[in-house]
Amino acid sequence: MAYNRTMTINAEMFVTGHSASICPEKNLEDRVDRRVQRTRHVLHQALISLMIEKGYEVISVQDIIDRANVGRSTFYTHYVGKQDLLISGLKNLSKHLVAHQRAALAQKGSFRERGFGFSLALFEHVHSHRNVYHAIVGRQSGTVVMSELRALLADLVRNDLKTLSPNERSSELPRNAVIQFVVGALMSVITWWLDERSKLSPAEADAIFRRLTLPAILNQGRSVGAT
Repeated sequence: MAYNRTMTINAEMFVTGHSASICPEKNLEDRVDRRVQRTRHVLHQALISLMIEKGYEVISVQDIIDRANVGRSTFYTHYVGKQDLLISGLKNLSKHLVAHQRAALAQKGSFRERGFGFSLALFEHVHSHRNVYHAIVGRQSGTVVMSELRALLADLVRNDLKTLSPNERSSELPRNAVIQFVVGALMSVITWWLDERSKLSPAEADAIFRRLTLPAILNQGRSVGAT
């Protein structure tokens, strides 16, 4: 999951490295940073490939370092355990989705038009990493991965709901209940999309999610409360 983000960081450092030749100290820092990013990338790729093969729950740190071909001390220099490695990858995904969310919320219009602006980017990410998401949402994923992913999505939904205008807001529906409903609907559509091997595009799958959720929380102008 961290692959695209890591490649972007490495590209930025490569560009910086050219201009940094004037400053040896800066050039050294960049080389060290690139080594750190390469090591973390290899560890993330090892975790992902193992998740696809046998699921997260049964993976050990030894499995990861054997697959990545790094030493145990190298692993623990960067991460405290396999869950820390997993969360690090999800944080990169979160940054990607938050950027899309902020761009959507910066636009003018109603919540129906601006809300859940991160969802299409998520469906596009799923489409690009279908094998990984099959391992995440499938029976092999275990509770840890699903819990972390749902928490990530809940934070995004919570941020969106905070932007509801007064005429869209209502005290009839508890906010936390709506958050869990939206996250559940999103995960359900993703799981259906993957399990059915649907030929729908990410945009079409996202449209289904939005048609299911937006009317439910914005029905006739009624929405969520502040509890």
